[in-house]
Amino acid sequence: MHDRIKFLQGNEACVEGALTAGASFYAGYPITPSSEIAELASIRLPAVGGVFIQMEDEIASMAALVGASMAGAKAFTATSGPGFSLMQENIGLAIMTEAPCVIINVQRSGPSTGLATKPAQADVMQARWGTHGDHAIIVLSPASVQECYELMIQAFNFAEEFRTPVIFLSDEIVGHMREKVILRDDIPIVNRKFPKVDPPEYRPYQPGEDGVPPLAYFGSDYIFHASSSMHDETGYPNNVPDNAEKVIKRLYKKIYDHRDEIIITKEYETEDAEIILVSFGASARSAREAVYILRESGYKAGLLQLNTLWPFPDEKVRQLADRAKFMVVPEMNLGQIISEVKRVVEARIPVYGVNKVNGEIITPYEILGKIKEVF
Repeated sequence: MHDRIKFLQGNEACVEGALTAGASFYAGYPITPSSEIAELASIRLPAVGGVFIQMEDEIASMAALVGASMAGAKAFTATSGPGFSLMQENIGLAIMTEAPCVIINVQRSGPSTGLATKPAQADVMQARWGTHGDHAIIVLSPASVQECYELMIQAFNFAEEFRTPVIFLSDEIVGHMREKVILRDDIPIVNRKFPKVDPPEYRPYQPGEDGVPPLAYFGSDYIFHASSSMHDETGYPNNVPDNAEKVIKRLYKKIYDHRDEIIITKEYETEDAEIILVSFGASARSAREAVYILRESGYKAGLLQLNTLWPFPDEKVRQLADRAKFMVVPEMNLGQIISEVKRVVEARIPVYGVNKVNGEIITPYEILGKIKEVF
């Protein structure tokens, strides 16, 4: 057991999680503050028979992921703000071709180059809506090094189960902090469904009962066409309006019909809480400390930590709002998740933001200041 206990950086734990999940391919371009992921992947992947490729840019990196995934590999990449922006078109390609893969975005302060070495959490809405067109997406967010490891495994599991790209939305603080990590080997590993029909009968986009089509791989006996254009179950282009509506709705429903399985949250001291904090990533660490300080001062406070940002955990937020006096949303941006919280709460109780965009973490005492201001 002792060789499974490590003292790791968050970025390093992401690589260990990917390897545990069965990842065998990485294509990427170095960028602060995610570069340690590429550095470690370049060492660890070849050592286990995998492939590491440094691409010329993030556009090519994301394209390589789609190709590797279609060839049967569990594929991942890592980037930060400007690189994540460049990946968006090919993230859309992965959604349309239903190529399972994992994209890590270790958020930093922007826009553009911004503060390249400083933390932020301002890519929340870009992760949801960054690529064009109506689509669904799964976005996971870690708040600890242990969660970097465990949620990376879950990210690959979701990618394989639902045949979709998954966004792993970390931040500079979580990516660079070091903590004790237990490299658990009891987390189930999910692999994509392989077709059971004879090769001539295979249709690459014919869904099963769960709305997800089985996926063969290029180079196997199953010869198939994958197109970025609107296509039917054969994979060949089909521009008929009824087909387009059916495809887009299925791409959405295969995720949202399983949102109860996908949504991961953690609760701290929420059983009798009148003050509910809703947070994610590094900000959730400060929020959790604020809850303990408030409890010691006699305030009934609790925290809902979001590990799944998208699909958004509407029902969980609604349940907690029904018994709270107000909610507070700490996030290192000018207010992105708070818009979702307000949408769900529907003005039944006040919702306040604690926001910071100067490249520094939100402290527990800044959260306490806002609560004492409004209580």
